[in-house]
Amino acid sequence: MTLLTVDAAARRLEGPSADGPAQELIDAGFAWEIADAPLLHHGLNVADFGHVLDLMHRKIIPDDAAHKLLTVLLEANKTDAADFPYDARYGEPYNSRERHFMAQIGDAAGWLHAGRPRREAARVALRIALRRLTAELIVSTSAFAETTADFASRHRDVFMADQTYLQQAQPSTFGHYLLGFAPPAVRDCERLFNALGQINQSPGGAGCVNGTRLLDDRTYIADLLGFDGVIDHTRDAMWQTDTFIDVLSSATSVLSNQSKLAEDLEIWSSQEFDYVDLAGPYTRSSVLMPQKRNPYALSIVRGGSGILIGRLAGFLAVVKSPSARSDNLIFAYGEIPRALDFAAKISDLMKGVVGTLTINQHRMWEVLEGGFSQATDLAEHIMLTQKVDYRMSYRIVGETVKTASRNGLRGIDITPQMVDDAAQKISGQSLLLDSDDLKTALDPLAIVATRTAPGGAAPEAVKSMADGNSAAARQHNIRAAEQLARYTDVENKLIKRVKGLLK
Repeated sequence: MTLLTVDAAARRLEGPSADGPAQELIDAGFAWEIADAPLLHHGLNVADFGHVLDLMHRKIIPDDAAHKLLTVLLEANKTDAADFPYDARYGEPYNSRERHFMAQIGDAAGWLHAGRPRREAARVALRIALRRLTAELIVSTSAFAETTADFASRHRDVFMADQTYLQQAQPSTFGHYLLGFAPPAVRDCERLFNALGQINQSPGGAGCVNGTRLLDDRTYIADLLGFDGVIDHTRDAMWQTDTFIDVLSSATSVLSNQSKLAEDLEIWSSQEFDYVDLAGPYTRSSVLMPQKRNPYALSIVRGGSGILIGRLAGFLAVVKSPSARSDNLIFAYGEIPRALDFAAKISDLMKGVVGTLTINQHRMWEVLEGGFSQATDLAEHIMLTQKVDYRMSYRIVGETVKTASRNGLRGIDITPQMVDDAAQKISGQSLLLDSDDLKTALDPLAIVATRTAPGGAAPEAVKSMADGNSAAARQHNIRAAEQLARYTDVENKLIKRVKGLLK
């Protein structure tokens, strides 16, 4: 080994630098980390309380040091994050906390690191923050689902021409259309509950990589902090990110569903459609054009969905790095909590929009009556009564519609003679349609009434589906609220226990 190689090896083992961080590092990196302090502050307090109690339980920490630590932690817990001396010069929030505690109680603060690196404290704090935010998002999403289902049920008799590609498709109802957004929201709740089950697992006692000899029973801290269990593998607990990807993806799905609805409603609220009107509080007037009242809330929903898609893509790009790298998670501390909180606010907004909509029933019927959305049912009627294969029937109806449209007629105006003329032209065969049967086949109300199969647009089918989705959403809401209450109870009991030890 050359002298140069020895020197290089020695430099790699020099330990912490005696120099302060470069200002560029503070500005570009540490300031980013410290910006997340308000989101982790409460969780860090809870995590520190739990760790001190765990050390006391194992008789690792001297009583005097434990008393001092619990005293300063109670003070930190009462201090708003904005007033706590977090300093970007020290990077991650925990570093500022350690310096502050050392300034208050001296070396006793060093016991907080017994068997636990600062990153473990941050990982615990993140999960404490995320479990509450995830449950809150479930509350908001389930409320949107229930409101949507109930509104759909009340409008199950409002007939309209449903659309695909913004083109008239088939006769339906506004209730059936709107109800289509409730099941995805219910499923989003289920996905979020699954994510919550993963989030509420404790990384406590994992150490940095391979655990610690000091905290051999990791269930104690898990139970103390209200976690549902322990993440078995310590390296998994500290460095893997799939759980955070899962919850962020589920939150993105929530807004993606609502964004589809928002875009439809934005189009339908235009003067050209005039299907719906947003309640005044969910609009914003133009400051220049006095006649304009814009459906501004819908733009927020659509933009919010785009923001979460961007955050998901960005987070995935960051966490693809090799394992056990800080960049896997330092960005998660802020990105994931902010995304969940934002998603809940957007979901609350969309619930308000849906619950206060005004539906222009007359206009919807006018468009339905004036179009040709009966065409599919007419083709099926010909197929069944005339024993013509569907593709041939399709061509006959297509020709019939084209002729009627060019003559300024509507779907309900089609006569047996018009259909027969088209059949003669397309197939050379004559069709003998009964006039009354044809009238029924072309009646939008009669068409919708036939959709009684599960999932169909018949009013009774819509009501049945709406009731089921509403009940499921309500149960999700109750369950999430119970989880939130449990987290609050766990944390209150923890604080009460600490105060009892200091008497």
